Amino acid sequence: MLFVLRREDDVAGFRLGLTVSRKVGSSVVRNRVRRVVREFFRLHQAMIEQALDIVVVPKRSLDPKSIDMALVEQEFLPVLSRLAREGAGGTADTRSPC
Repeated sequence: MLFVLRREDDVAGFRLGLTVSRKVGSSVVRNRVRRVVREFFRLHQAMIEQALDIVVVPKRSLDPKSIDMALVEQEFLPVLSRLAREGAGGTADTRSPC
């Protein structure tokens, strides 16, 4: 699940928030999910030019063993493309199965 909120301050760029529940798995598994998602946003930060708060909440049904960069790109690239097209749009609430 992905929540995107536009910030009203002057600072450009985005802030990323990750919450991974214990129901996803052990701390090793939760940290792996966090690392992969963080790396995706680090690699694609040039696509996000607006001042946004992005919160990622992986669903419990996510198989943590199958998460890799390819899966994260498949889920989040369309969302980032849509955000780039909307540009100065208002609040977006985008939900993803990841």
